[in-house]
Amino acid sequence: MAALFGARVRRLRTAAGLTQAELGALTHVVSTRITQIERASGAKPTLELARALDAALGADDLLVELWPYVYREAFPDWSRKFMEYSERAVAVRQYAAHVVPGLLQTEDYARAVLKVGRTLSNEEQLRERVALRMGRQERLSTPDRPELWVVLDEAVLRRPVGGSPVMREQLARLLASGAEPHITVQVLPFDQGEHEVMGGSLTVLTMPDGREVAYTEGAHHGQLVEEPDEVASLALTYDRLRAAALPPLMSLDMIRSVREDNHRGANVPSRSERRRVAQEQLQQSGRGRLRGGGRRPPRPRPRP
Repeated sequence: MAALFGARVRRLRTAAGLTQAELGALTHVVSTRITQIERASGAKPTLELARALDAALGADDLLVELWPYVYREAFPDWSRKFMEYSERAVAVRQYAAHVVPGLLQTEDYARAVLKVGRTLSNEEQLRERVALRMGRQERLSTPDRPELWVVLDEAVLRRPVGGSPVMREQLARLLASGAEPHITVQVLPFDQGEHEVMGGSLTVLTMPDGREVAYTEGAHHGQLVEEPDEVASLALTYDRLRAAALPPLMSLDMIRSVREDNHRGANVPSRSERRRVAQEQLQQSGRGRLRGGGRRPPRPRPRP
């Protein structure tokens, strides 16, 4: 992709009658930087430079649209392949242990998460990563948007990433997302105890042909799983997490409670109460998804 990007820059520059030095002056870089880009050597272009080249060459956003694919080449093969699968998936099932999944992050929350990455080298790279993450969210509003089902560990709600104002905005985003017909949000409360994905996160993708792939991730590594038997086992693990989590309406109530109480202790319904509401929802729903029914759990009365 870097070679394709460079070839496009060279072709557009030649058509515009510009030398490398002239294009460098227009984009505020030295001529050798233009040479590197056209030869696909040296550091990859930044998003800011891609935008400047696009404007200077009148490329009508062609270079800006190519840039994410160039940027991905800096990632390991398995990570790039997972990104490609994600863009084509018709269903995305995610369990998040530590942070809100990227598809549902606000920009400020994403910036707070990404700036602590070990591979981050400067502010420009941070802006690029945030822009790329926000760009991936656009697919949720397209006609071919995937069905998204997210199970959040309670720790995700309790950790004030970016500070209280950023977290309140993020929780509001989760509430709004959970109300969308193609998005389901559940919370796995602390009282469920140990489970099979402790310490990591899990994503199961369903492709247009019905095939599934899975992705597991720890603090500093990830693994793409494509072998059918292993994927089936991970999909079953995800289903167990989904069954153990609060039903969708109760999950949204808990998120709302955490947001309103400013992280001072949301009311978590008992297991028996959750089972009762889940049974009611199954009886009232004519579909396979748990989106209706359920009463808001009672709030504790303030102490006198």
